[in-house]
Amino acid sequence: MARDSQHPTTWTSAFGRACGVLLQSIVNGLSLTRISPNVLTFIGLLINTAAAVLFGLGNQHNYVRMFFFAGLVIIGAGIFDMVDGRVARQTQQVTVFGAFFDSVIDRYSDVVLFFGLLVFYARGNRLFYVFLAAFVMVTSLLVSYTRARAEALIGSCKVGFMERPERVVLIILGALFERWDVMAPVLWVLALISTITVIHRIRYTWQQTRHLAPSRELKPLVQSSVQPAAQPVMQPATLREPDPRPDPLPAPK
Repeated sequence: MARDSQHPTTWTSAFGRACGVLLQSIVNGLSLTRISPNVLTFIGLLINTAAAVLFGLGNQHNYVRMFFFAGLVIIGAGIFDMVDGRVARQTQQVTVFGAFFDSVIDRYSDVVLFFGLLVFYARGNRLFYVFLAAFVMVTSLLVSYTRARAEALIGSCKVGFMERPERVVLIILGALFERWDVMAPVLWVLALISTITVIHRIRYTWQQTRHLAPSRELKPLVQSSVQPAAQPVMQPATLREPDPRPDPLPAPK
């Protein structure tokens, strides 16, 4: 049988299909339990917390092993991160709050991983990388915040490269290959590209909003819609205080 030249079968496509089949099997099994997708999201946070603990327990003698285990644990957490939305759709449990809850828990998962790295570098007295891990923690939050804030104004802001999946993949690579000191370059890449992503989104939002009315024209409208109408001030009636002196006695006749 001739192979279809328009859709050649490669090992990468075969691997992708195999992973898709495995992931769908996991989704089917979880759907039968009728578990809440929010519970799956929270379990993913707990697993990421365990990975952060492994990062924090690392020292100069065992850090390679601890980082490797942490990388495997993060992969397990990623499975929950991928299946919670699929389970919600398959079991018809998609809600607005679920999307909100998933986004909030993802921010916690980001922070807890970098916090684990921060503890590791602090225990090893590597102060520069303590500041670098803290900086990456802040920029990872800003990448998500700038998109959320921009989309509240302009509807869509998907520009930039360093989204959460890319951050997680880089952290996994850094953890699994820490034997060759990969985590430090990973933090540098995260710091640089995350900062570029934030700047890109700020510039994109500025381009999309500069045609809007200037703030000095909007301010009176905002104030008039928020502040209540001024009420006339009622002046209290002037009350005459009683004379503290006793009434004069009548003159003697």
